[in-house]
Amino acid sequence: MAPRLGDLATEALAWPARILFPPVCVGCRRHVTQPGALCGACWRQLRFLDKPWCPVMGTPFQYDMGEGFLSAEAIANPPPFARARAAVAYSGVAPRMVQLLKYADRTDLAPWMARWMLRAGADLVAEADVVLPVPLHRRRFFTRRFNQSAELARAVAALAGKPFAPGAIVRVKPTRQQVGLGISERQDNVRAAFRVPAESDIDVRGRRVLLIDDVYTTGATVSSVSKALKKSGAAAVDVLTFARVLPGHFSQSDIGAGEFRSEDFGSGDFRATGPGPI
Repeated sequence: MAPRLGDLATEALAWPARILFPPVCVGCRRHVTQPGALCGACWRQLRFLDKPWCPVMGTPFQYDMGEGFLSAEAIANPPPFARARAAVAYSGVAPRMVQLLKYADRTDLAPWMARWMLRAGADLVAEADVVLPVPLHRRRFFTRRFNQSAELARAVAALAGKPFAPGAIVRVKPTRQQVGLGISERQDNVRAAFRVPAESDIDVRGRRVLLIDDVYTTGATVSSVSKALKKSGAAAVDVLTFARVLPGHFSQSDIGAGEFRSEDFGSGDFRATGPGPI
């Protein structure tokens, strides 16, 4: 009887918050029945990535090409990481969700996004020894006040019951924003930008690392981080992101990712002051 009474009490306490901050869809701000819900129209805009896909890059195939069949990208330019997976394609409502998390302080979205990431990267998560986020440089961290990749990694680690080591890799070079840069410029921008501190060697050496980021665009950043981790003795590195820019969509996504305007998200303060829908 006690658990039922506790549930009723929790529900009763939640009602004032729902009246003051009625749950809305993250995609279009229509009212929804409960926090953590997308409206039907926005839900249909999400493209979840699933098999058949390239076992290395995680990019989906239109048809099942058979066991072990690699994408052209994986063959032409083998990555320094072992495998990459993403929950959704960077299209439809997904860019809005990423922008709200990254630029509007909607850290309350991270646990919901992480659940979808766990679904896409179940095999990666199961084999991981430790979960790490792609780090921000300290200057950008002080400006933004949080690292969106760390929020996702924290949620993934908590849901999966895996160790979380946010300080095991650091960004030692204050790189430019990747938005607006071409592929080769992105690679140059993050080259030698990351390092494993001596005190974090124990978190990395001989371990299978699960590296978390919000969006996989060209792979320049996660590749640079993966090289630094392997140089410091990581047994292997897998990459798990919330969204993935699919091959051929880079230019369009790059424009959209960099154009965050407050008017695109309605009026008011977008800090997470009330219940956080997704």
